[in-house]
Amino acid sequence: MAEEGSAGAGSARVDVWIWSVRLTKTRAIAAAACRAGHVRVNGERAKPAQSVRAGDEVRLFHAGRERIVVVRRPVTKRVGPPVAAECLIDNSPPPPTPVEAAVVGIRDRGAGRPTKRERREIETLRGSR
Repeated sequence: MAEEGSAGAGSARVDVWIWSVRLTKTRAIAAAACRAGHVRVNGERAKPAQSVRAGDEVRLFHAGRERIVVVRRPVTKRVGPPVAAECLIDNSPPPPTPVEAAVVGIRDRGAGRPTKRERREIETLRGSR
């Protein structure tokens, strides 16, 4: 008896597999990630139609973080979260905490573009106003 959602030949397209195990919301997003070079299978850049088999390592850069997963079972139909967890081994680094993510946006005073207040002070010094 064949399992529901499993590929007959033991392989699946990488874009379909990424979508099936819920790493992306849509298949179109998965295919676009492949075309943009954000998906690697066993270290090689993957096209959307490349097949993946059990034991392959898939690296996906999506939504600001890198996901590193190993294929346990190739599936070609979207499956629920409990089944999706059985189809992969997640070796991804933990996502950054909200505190770590917020620190990235802070810049040192005087670095970058001047503020409106600083621009007005510069104009006053130059005598432009």
